[in-house]
Amino acid sequence: MRERVREIAAHHELLLNLVRLELKAKYKASALGFAWSLLNPAMYLVVFYIAFDVILGGGIPRFPIYLLSALLVWNFFTAALNTGTGSMVAGSGLVKKVWFPREVLPLASVGAALVHFFLQLTVLVTALVLLRHPVGWEIMPLLPLALIDLILFAAGLCLLFSVANVYMRDMAHFVELALLAWFWVTPIVYPFTQLTKALHGHTVIALLNPVTPIVLVFQRALYGKFGHVIPQNLTFMWYFRNLAIVTVGVLVLLVIALRVFSKLEGNLAEEL
Repeated sequence: MRERVREIAAHHELLLNLVRLELKAKYKASALGFAWSLLNPAMYLVVFYIAFDVILGGGIPRFPIYLLSALLVWNFFTAALNTGTGSMVAGSGLVKKVWFPREVLPLASVGAALVHFFLQLTVLVTALVLLRHPVGWEIMPLLPLALIDLILFAAGLCLLFSVANVYMRDMAHFVELALLAWFWVTPIVYPFTQLTKALHGHTVIALLNPVTPIVLVFQRALYGKFGHVIPQNLTFMWYFRNLAIVTVGVLVLLVIALRVFSKLEGNLAEEL
């Protein structure tokens, strides 16, 4: 395992080049280029403000801010998994020609999704500044840990799904359906309290979803306690404890994913 990690680290330049290539390919011959990454969350802000605040009169104050603080997390997660799952098949030509750590291909998809995440984050930060929205400064130190957990979780799943997709081409379709269901069991468009209420107060069950603790940290840090949508009784240590559990889980997942990948990659060229 150590040797495998060293090989991936030694090929970091290839990883960065593949990230650049994926970003360029996505916006090739596009007039606006990377501006599309900024327009996506900006459009979400406008559309959901009109839909939920103006038309429906939703009960969550500044709902677009609340939504986007969690939607950025989900956009990164889905972009990484959807692209990463098909990365080995998409890069079959490269796999057949030269040797390199095959893990670099799905990890490049995670890297490209991370670039889009930071681009979209600038839209949310701009909205927070313009609206002078009160954020949760006391939870801000947990954001780096939450983001690392999110990246490692996505990386582990991408490694597993990408190599599985070589042997079972239905995996990409399964991931799309799974993500659709996963979205609605994650408190993104509704408060966490509403989820726990539906589960009859069983908070532990709600937190079994690894994305939920990460989303809650982003919501609490970026949306704050504005409008009393975020539970008032949840302390810093509560958020930190949940993230620590997720950290242990994603590290175990990453180790398993690397082992499974190394065992199945032997016949990748033949299968592709």
